[in-house]
Amino acid sequence: MPHLSTDVLVIGAGGAGMYAAIAAAQHGTSVLLVDKAQVGRGGATIMAQMTVAVALAEQEPDSVELHLEDTLKAGRGLCNEELAALVCAEAPKRIREMEQWGTRWARENDHIKQEMAPGHSVKRCCYVDFLNTGPAVAATLRRKVSEISAIRRISNLAAVEIIVRDGRAIGAVVLDLVDGELIAIHAKAVVLAAGGLTKLFERNSASTNMGGEAYALALWAGAELIDMEFVQFFPIGHLAPRLVGMDPIMWDPYRYKLGGKLVNGQFEEFIDRYGSTDFGQYNATRDVAAYAILKEVEAGRGTPHGGAYLDFRHIPEAQLRAAFGPVIDRLLVNGIDLTKTPVEVGPMAHYHMGGIRVDVNMRTRIEGLFAAGEAVGGSNGANRLSGNAITEAFVFGERAGISAADAARRASAEWDEKFADETMERLKSLGEMSAENAIAPIALQVELQKLMWEQAGPFRTGDKLTSALSRIEEMRKKDLPECRVGSEHRFNLDLQDWFELRAMLTTAETVVQSALARPESRGAHQREDFPIADYRFLKNQVMEIKDGELATRWVVPSRLDRSQAIHG
Repeated sequence: MPHLSTDVLVIGAGGAGMYAAIAAAQHGTSVLLVDKAQVGRGGATIMAQMTVAVALAEQEPDSVELHLEDTLKAGRGLCNEELAALVCAEAPKRIREMEQWGTRWARENDHIKQEMAPGHSVKRCCYVDFLNTGPAVAATLRRKVSEISAIRRISNLAAVEIIVRDGRAIGAVVLDLVDGELIAIHAKAVVLAAGGLTKLFERNSASTNMGGEAYALALWAGAELIDMEFVQFFPIGHLAPRLVGMDPIMWDPYRYKLGGKLVNGQFEEFIDRYGSTDFGQYNATRDVAAYAILKEVEAGRGTPHGGAYLDFRHIPEAQLRAAFGPVIDRLLVNGIDLTKTPVEVGPMAHYHMGGIRVDVNMRTRIEGLFAAGEAVGGSNGANRLSGNAITEAFVFGERAGISAADAARRASAEWDEKFADETMERLKSLGEMSAENAIAPIALQVELQKLMWEQAGPFRTGDKLTSALSRIEEMRKKDLPECRVGSEHRFNLDLQDWFELRAMLTTAETVVQSALARPESRGAHQREDFPIADYRFLKNQVMEIKDGELATRWVVPSRLDRSQAIHG
């Protein structure tokens, strides 16, 4: 049996995973950093084009307390305030640390330049430039990782199960996506940093490795999930004309920087009809904007591709070129002339507020198992404040790495192949299941994505969710074991798709079941049969596996001790 060993295993090598690996190595432990894509080039961070929210107070007066206030307001009363306060308080340290490591934040008059973003009280969001912030910070972290000899990096390894013995995580089983082999990894501590779940939805802005594996791995290991119903739908993802080689969520910074108008198919501004204001200034939060666009479509006032128009035609060409720079020419190559035509935009799954339940040290209830980045749930409540995603990747990654290193130093070094034998044999038998003329796993993935978008997407009802849950359970219990999996070993995409589908179905079930159990509309969770927020549900849902089935309980959100000052 192939076998690797390390002090700290970090699963997922996006921004949070790389930060965790760096922190763990700097605290004296060996680290193995693995990713199903190429290390440092997968996940969500590298795709992020926009801004990073941090109370630097370099553009105008600001404070950690004000950043926290805006974060809690966006979260609609469901934030874990201790986690949210950690993000806001630690953010300035991480941003300045990244600058020391080589990130060139945009500057103006000898200070880091900061912009206004939806939901913020002041100009707080810094950036490298409006198209390359994510790639730039990912490059910084890749360089830093490469400088540390204690970090080993292995690409093309997909984690398929955490090995747990006597209530403690002692490693993982991973699938080598090249050779098709299952490999056991012994670790004294494990960090789950494998991102979110937006690939579950047909219309999404995700990378190909955002299928919810981190949540499924944690759940199977015995950890808890929290608030899985809260999926954030980015309101103005690109729909048309066809856009090649550019991120579908690229429009956000230009809209709030230039005041691009969001109008319906009749070229009317409409956000004010849905409880917010807009009129050329981007200050509607993402959940309100997404809701408003889809309601206009539902009312027959949408655009041809089922969205709204984003219109820059009222802005002089010189001003457009000054703001967009070379992006203007890249758009022209795509046949998009912003001086002559609007673009069609609409909601798409973009981020997940729920996730693995942890404490402020990123510890799950399973000893030795930690989480970081978007895999963590709770800090954003029912809706994430714009710009907080990369911020929490840095903050949670650093904290998880330190905590995992501390746990690894205290852990016993005992390991025996028999610890992984049972898991390995069970997983091998699962992957070998196949029926004659059965459906391919990728076909079920496509069906699942369509199902989730149509029945568990931006607008939900009890009937839709009940129907979705029934089909997902059928897919998990009946169709998954009978999928057709090819017998090849090298580059067996069927095998990769099968294990990914296994995790996707588990995670999709948690989302749908949680949404069904919350009969209200709050933040990113919109129930058309319960359109009003209900104060009786001002609480979090915690989910776990009991006796082989998903079980949910309600808990009061963790509140910050207001007698303690928040220090940035």
